[in-house]
Amino acid sequence: MPYELVIFDNDGVLVDSEPIANRILAGYLTEIGHPTTYEDSIRDFLGAALHRVHDLVRERTGKRLPEGFDQEYHARLFAAYDQELRAVDGVGVVLEKLAVDGVPFCLASSGAHERIRRALRTTGLYDRFTEGRIFSAQDVGRGKPAPDLFLHAARTMGVAPERCAVVEDSPLGVQAARAAGMDVFGFTAMTPAERLAAATGRFRSMADLPGLLSR
Repeated sequence: MPYELVIFDNDGVLVDSEPIANRILAGYLTEIGHPTTYEDSIRDFLGAALHRVHDLVRERTGKRLPEGFDQEYHARLFAAYDQELRAVDGVGVVLEKLAVDGVPFCLASSGAHERIRRALRTTGLYDRFTEGRIFSAQDVGRGKPAPDLFLHAARTMGVAPERCAVVEDSPLGVQAARAAGMDVFGFTAMTPAERLAAATGRFRSMADLPGLLSR
């Protein structure tokens, strides 16, 4: 395998959380006076850290989201996780193959550390990652599309950016990986392939990912 490190996004790549998260976010924003459809949320916030929601609402309306917005959003999200969240189909097989082949992998997500761990534990994926291999935008202060998170993960893991492959499902994530000087493979199960056109390669099924990583 040509890569020395595979960096996985979490939401939408490891866990099937994007439909849940964007449904809840759109509903909550609408409830507090910022009408947002599910499609709006996918377009504007897929793959982004929560600060992007605050920034865009303030930019568009001149108003700040209410104090406690993040806490209430996460409370609703985690309640839904407990009932609905599943691992992405086939991702466990991919992680097992990387482990057997001796290829290091880690996770780098725009989500908060609490959200990442809640998702991994709920889906049974937590034991695939040690604490030293879980990275959040909280660690660097700027989420995707800035390259900071991916560069931080690679530096911590001791691998040069050009020897890393990123697995992403969002345009913001693809942009961040490219800015970090990394190859990036776009998962199109939920995101239209044309929105991930800047990726090194694209795939719709996790069964196809090992082959892409081996080229």
